[in-house]
Amino acid sequence: MSTQTSTPAPSAATDERSSLLRLYLGRGVLAVAWALAFAGVHKNLDAAAVTLLAVYPLIDAVSSVIDHRATPNGSERQVIAFNGVLSTLAALALCLAGAGGEAATLHVFGVWAFVSGAAQVAVGIRRRGPEFGKQWPTLISGGLSVLVGITYNIQATGGDPSLDVLSVYATGGGVWFILQALLLGWKSRQARTRTG
Repeated sequence: MSTQTSTPAPSAATDERSSLLRLYLGRGVLAVAWALAFAGVHKNLDAAAVTLLAVYPLIDAVSSVIDHRATPNGSERQVIAFNGVLSTLAALALCLAGAGGEAATLHVFGVWAFVSGAAQVAVGIRRRGPEFGKQWPTLISGGLSVLVGITYNIQATGGDPSLDVLSVYATGGGVWFILQALLLGWKSRQARTRTG
């Protein structure tokens, strides 16, 4: 397994930071938009709600593909690829779970949130260098996703599971992605000031 142990060259770090900034910002805005859309349709698990359920992990899958292409060879690349495959499978599973009702949907979403959150933490740890802002928003977001995934599976076994929580989850995730993008933007300005 190839690992990235050295600090990237300044130009490479700047390029990767810019790529991540655009990716995180876009991912965050899409998550918030999804939360607003899902909040308006989820009361009945009809075709619109199930379609949106599948779309959310697909956003993550597409983000993983973009991130994978922009990431130099390193151990985080394998985790990103794994997360892309996982999110694609989750989208398919949510389509099937939607027919089974709210409990089944919450179970599937919870499992995906748990594993995807763990993958996000793993990537964040591998990107802990100061040139990427220490990745603390990514680490917090991933850790919360793990905890939420456990919570959703507990809720799904209760008597009255609700999908209201999914809009809250997506909003929170979107905010953390946007914060990570803002942190990377601040790091980019600092780097330009030092070199200028």
